[in-house]
Amino acid sequence: MLRDLFPRTHDHYEGSRFAGDLEAFAEWLRAVGYSRPSAHQHVYRLDQALGHGNGIQPGGTFCEADLHAAFTSRRGSRPDRSTQRAFTRFLVAVGRLPNTENLGLESVGIALDERGRIPVDDHFRTSAAGIYAVGDVIRGPMLAHKAEEEAMACVEQIVTGYGHVNYDAIPGVVYTNPEVASVGKTEEELAQAGIPYKKGSFPFMPNGRAKALGHTQGKVKILAHAETDRILGVHIIGPRAGDLIAEAVVAIEFAASAEDLARSSHAHPTLAEVMKEAALAVEGRAIHI
Repeated sequence: MLRDLFPRTHDHYEGSRFAGDLEAFAEWLRAVGYSRPSAHQHVYRLDQALGHGNGIQPGGTFCEADLHAAFTSRRGSRPDRSTQRAFTRFLVAVGRLPNTENLGLESVGIALDERGRIPVDDHFRTSAAGIYAVGDVIRGPMLAHKAEEEAMACVEQIVTGYGHVNYDAIPGVVYTNPEVASVGKTEEELAQAGIPYKKGSFPFMPNGRAKALGHTQGKVKILAHAETDRILGVHIIGPRAGDLIAEAVVAIEFAASAEDLARSSHAHPTLAEVMKEAALAVEGRAIHI
């Protein structure tokens, strides 16, 4: 489970604060740009169902180098009592910054934004003629595959006059156990934008391949437009989610409908069958449940 990255006896150290394993996990998801509230909530429910009470204790301060930390519990806004706990190890997570120092940008008139990134337009052009930027030094999540798509689109734009990246089809994966993967819109984003949608979800529990692997926790959720059935977002938590999300990426890129996925044959027994079942569930037609 999540113990692989944030074991129960381990805690997360960030600045001068500590948090229990799942609190750290959820915060880390947000820190790396994976803002998926529904995924966070499902992780919490999964942890509780598996009996991994995480004993979250925010507000800790590192004391000494012998893996001890002090915590002051609070009642409301007032300190209640102080305790010390020992840990097996600490995870130091300081975040990431764009590597834009000492590039000589000032000499060509390029000013960084408030987060140290290089501002670009929709075609990756900077404020200096003939200079382009892509990847971790510009806006957006710091993902290698996002940078790769931007680089290809940028060169195509320079050579052919056309280059485009569909950011709605850029997946995000969190390599914990179980894995979390997502592409497209979330329910929160669709609701905020006033886009009507329908959804279908299907658990890994009844899937034969998941049972053979011994990893049946989690589910696949598909969000589709309420009127056109076009797939708007796919969210997965479970075994090999990072591999399964590729099918959803292709579906969104080609403007596929949930019915398109539902009517496509998926080999048995494979984890991908859960994707098909979730697509069927969009219309309430899941079979193996």
